[in-house]
Amino acid sequence: MRAGFNWAVVLFSVVVVGLAAVPMLRAKPTARQIREQLLSELQPVTLSNCTLQRVGSANDGGYLMCANLLGRVRSAYSYGIGPADDWGCQISATLGVPLHQYDCFSPPLTDCPNGLSVFHDECIGPRTETIDKKPFDTLVRQIDRNGDAGKALVMKIDIEGAELASLKAAPTSVLNRIDQLAMEIHGTDDRYLQLVRRLKMHFHLVHVHYNNQACSIRYRPLPAWAYQVLFVHKRIGVVDSSSPPPALPHALDAPDYAEGRDCQGTGR
Repeated sequence: MRAGFNWAVVLFSVVVVGLAAVPMLRAKPTARQIREQLLSELQPVTLSNCTLQRVGSANDGGYLMCANLLGRVRSAYSYGIGPADDWGCQISATLGVPLHQYDCFSPPLTDCPNGLSVFHDECIGPRTETIDKKPFDTLVRQIDRNGDAGKALVMKIDIEGAELASLKAAPTSVLNRIDQLAMEIHGTDDRYLQLVRRLKMHFHLVHVHYNNQACSIRYRPLPAWAYQVLFVHKRIGVVDSSSPPPALPHALDAPDYAEGRDCQGTGR
């Protein structure tokens, strides 16, 4: 009887260890499978209280925003500036709010006409540091230094891939101050998938536009490896569950490179 009991314990242990090892044996998703998941996440929703308007330039540098949901904003932030910040200047002029521009590589050629822009020769990053004599600081520290902690913000980010680590380091308390986030994302691997998923915990994804300067069949089913997105915070955006997802491209969209072939839609 004792021997039978011991064998039962051994068998049970083998089964438990085997089951525990199953997740370790599961194959990692391929790059294609990750892009398929990312495409699934990049499906915008329709808001019942959003009126889209193009803000910024006619091509590269222009973003669709929910113009009627900007009334709470008290300060604007624009990351990635030179040589011009049409988005930031228009936002600042329309709302009459200060604009903080950050770029340690390419400053604007001129200030915004309304005189409310403040250029910071500094980049955003996951920590306070200096790289190749270029100063970097975190989103939370930059907002605090400008006296904007607790204020409703609108933000644009186009920083050639640095958005990944910068937003990953941003605490939820800071994300919750951003009413709308217009951003160009530069990547399609699992890190960017996790970034989009994290942002969607706090924001509605309202618009997507693929940069036609990044079109490539290598990134199928995505048409391009760089894409602009509009995130609207869930505390102000109301999803219209009775309407289908918005058709893309939107009538206000335009190619980033005016003379180039566009590549909206999927490349399955």
